[in-house]
Amino acid sequence: MTPHPEPLDARTPRIQTEVQVMFFDTDCAAVVHNLAYLRFIETARTLLAEQLGMGLVEMAKSQLFPVVARTEIDYRKPAGLGDKLVIDGWLESLDRTRFWCAFEVRRTSDSALMVCARQMLALVQMPAGRPVRLPEEWGNQYSHLVKAKNAGTKRGEAS
Repeated sequence: MTPHPEPLDARTPRIQTEVQVMFFDTDCAAVVHNLAYLRFIETARTLLAEQLGMGLVEMAKSQLFPVVARTEIDYRKPAGLGDKLVIDGWLESLDRTRFWCAFEVRRTSDSALMVCARQMLALVQMPAGRPVRLPEEWGNQYSHLVKAKNAGTKRGEAS
């Protein structure tokens, strides 16, 4: 996984959020535990979902939730206790039934890249637990991110 090229298209939904590494984020070596990075990404993804019209209250009412189907993560450098980190997240691509979000975690003091990650998600209607097609307006609004059918699928992705 490589860091995203700058700049992203202005139409691409994107968020940034900051965290400071706390004791509970670290392991016995005082570096960020791998699971803590996933929590940082979860927070960023929740904020990104709000930009896509899926705020927490709206999801609870509609019972339509984005569900993670795959996570890819590259740990580049360790962050340590007290480090301030910025998590950058954006909508990377979409097709009819799933979408990819990408994330970078950087240390604010030197912009060092700590983590690159991507997640594949599907929308699931509860309580049935059935995947549904992405909203048609996403395809229209984010047409620059729509993946061509059978183009560049990765291992584990159906076309």
